[in-house]
Amino acid sequence: MVQSVTELGVVLYPGAQQAAVLGITDLFQTAHDLSQKDGESAGRLRITHWDLAGGAAPERVFDTLPGSTESPRVLTLPPSLQPLETIRAETALSHWLKVQHEIGVVLTSVCAGAFVLASTGLLNGRTATTHWMYRDDLAKGYPDIKLDTDRLIIDDGDIITAGGSMAWTDLGLRLVERYLGPKVMIDTARLLLIDPPGREQRFYSGFAPNLNHGDAAILRVQHWLHGSDAKDSSVALLAEKAGLEERTFLRRFQRATGMTSNDYAQRVRVNKARELLQFGREPIESVAWKVGYRDPGAFRKVFTRIVGLGPGDYRKRFGALRDR
Repeated sequence: MVQSVTELGVVLYPGAQQAAVLGITDLFQTAHDLSQKDGESAGRLRITHWDLAGGAAPERVFDTLPGSTESPRVLTLPPSLQPLETIRAETALSHWLKVQHEIGVVLTSVCAGAFVLASTGLLNGRTATTHWMYRDDLAKGYPDIKLDTDRLIIDDGDIITAGGSMAWTDLGLRLVERYLGPKVMIDTARLLLIDPPGREQRFYSGFAPNLNHGDAAILRVQHWLHGSDAKDSSVALLAEKAGLEERTFLRRFQRATGMTSNDYAQRVRVNKARELLQFGREPIESVAWKVGYRDPGAFRKVFTRIVGLGPGDYRKRFGALRDR
């Protein structure tokens, strides 16, 4: 059986914390080794490091599968312990990251890495997180970002931001779960003695959209849906965003993503609802409204179909603020 290869890249921007770079590399390698050992995973991880090194674009300077022809599926901007004024992405790096995102690469940041990600403009209008003590500086430099530093991870599917400097462990497990499955993620967490709360049930896994299908028009719509939380997902609007006739859009969207545009939008909304239920105390009716459902009953029905639990039961089981 030919195993698919997923490349997870770590970007060595100036000031990137080396301990985190090596730590997340080891976490990914551990997950890869476990997946091969138990024979239950059809996937392999290729772990790479990317460095600008004075060139026009970053190049691989570390590669666990040299000679492979895959392109990155994920690029991670690690934390930094340097003074904030030194954590600024060079123009070439910002441009490269933006181009990578445009062709379907998932971009992630940890702690101060959010400053580098923010320099691309891709966080404008989105909700993101960083270390709580960096909140004011990030808000001042990038006022169009909706900051929520109460949350450890904010996963929009195509962009993921993580909070504190040790949150690379949480981000790493999230990516392992996405690309190697929940069993390998749990095995990795147990071996490394990392607590993976709320991740035991494989059917509670978050939405992992296909972004590397190669259809630029559909990818543009996917990015818009994730950036807007899919609150408006009418076929007419999405077809206009794609620059396609409606029938052509529907056919190409299904072919590229494996689902209808309506089902995709529902999964984007439910993914956002899961985070609101897990990290907040708002009534379910308010959560439904925030993610684009005027009818709480319809929201409960869609949530239960996708997640496997009703929103109330989900909050009781996985809510970070639930009564202990």
